[in-house]
Amino acid sequence: MTPDDENALPDFLRDAHAETLGIRAGIARSGEGEHGEPIFTTSSYVFDSAADAAARFSGASSGNVYSRYTNPTVRVFEERLAALENAESAVGTASGMSAILATCMAFLRHGDHVVCSRDVFGSTVGLFDKYLPRMGVSVSFVPLGDLAAWRAAATAKTRLFYCETPSNPICEVADIAALAEIAKASGARLVVDNCFCTPALQKPLELGADIVIHSATKYLDGQGRMLGGAAVGSAEDMAEVTNFIRTCGPSMSPFNAWVFLKGLETLSLRMRAHCENANKLAHWLQQRSDVSRVHYAGLPEHPGHELASRQQSGFGGVLSFEVPGGQEAAWRFIDATKLMSLTANLGDVKTTIVHPATTTHGRLAAEQRDAAGIVPGLIRIAVGLEHIEDLQVDCQRGFDALRV
Repeated sequence: MTPDDENALPDFLRDAHAETLGIRAGIARSGEGEHGEPIFTTSSYVFDSAADAAARFSGASSGNVYSRYTNPTVRVFEERLAALENAESAVGTASGMSAILATCMAFLRHGDHVVCSRDVFGSTVGLFDKYLPRMGVSVSFVPLGDLAAWRAAATAKTRLFYCETPSNPICEVADIAALAEIAKASGARLVVDNCFCTPALQKPLELGADIVIHSATKYLDGQGRMLGGAAVGSAEDMAEVTNFIRTCGPSMSPFNAWVFLKGLETLSLRMRAHCENANKLAHWLQQRSDVSRVHYAGLPEHPGHELASRQQSGFGGVLSFEVPGGQEAAWRFIDATKLMSLTANLGDVKTTIVHPATTTHGRLAAEQRDAAGIVPGLIRIAVGLEHIEDLQVDCQRGFDALRV
């Protein structure tokens, strides 16, 4: 899953913009003259000779071996994503969570320690809080923006710093460059989940992060069709992740990779449109007396606004807000909407709405949710590409239900 030399980014694309890289990077035609990328639906490959097979299996020569860890369609996706993140290499996986797991398995062993921001995706908390300790890896959770807490939590055994920025679901923002300095001083790798921004809006590696994680299921696809994930970083680090994929098999399928390639072609355009809609909706919500708080870094009042303005080129398409009345009010609001889809996924052209405290973060202990700011009255909206006035009308249905 590390690009072969002959498939590396060509010189004429090295200074290309993201819109161009999302369409042109990684293309390796099969020799049939196709304009679109082919889907290689094969489990294995035929070798020229026994010696050729031995050389490929040992790594002495490049080439496809088995689609669990070498597939041409997956490789094109990996190369395109790496180009967008300005990285040496990327590794496609079966889901975003499998990308996190593969990264942990590649770089952690019994006795190691991880420092993680406390306001990460619920399944990420579950992995770090329940399963890593079973393997003898300890985890400390700290507030995302408290640099002193990150510094204090690091020990001689710390091997990974992990965060997502902006965070899910209250859109806190981490100072990636500052965290990278702390991680480096601690002898740890900084891993950043870039799901909310994608490389269209933020490039953590350029800010000092070591590894970027993606749930390709979200914005990289853009239409809620496929599950997939990726880890992105140096060729050396991604070789370690690939070794885990090769052995344990949480692999990306060729068809899913092809769908993600189609998503990457429009990623930059879609992210600009998501940002525009989300920004308008956030400002509209903020002006309402029946909203107690709006979480969106695009608002000047947001505590992470200045930082997000520096390290992101847009504020993203996800926002959350709090309504008075707790869970009962939040549920009544959600159930009254008609246009938005009640689903936990995000990054779709279709706007989605969800109650984080009872869905995406419902398996967390109450004290964990409280510490992460996930209050009972919190509603998350992943703003899609419908007309903003139609989304406001749908939200108004929710607000009208609160007055009944």
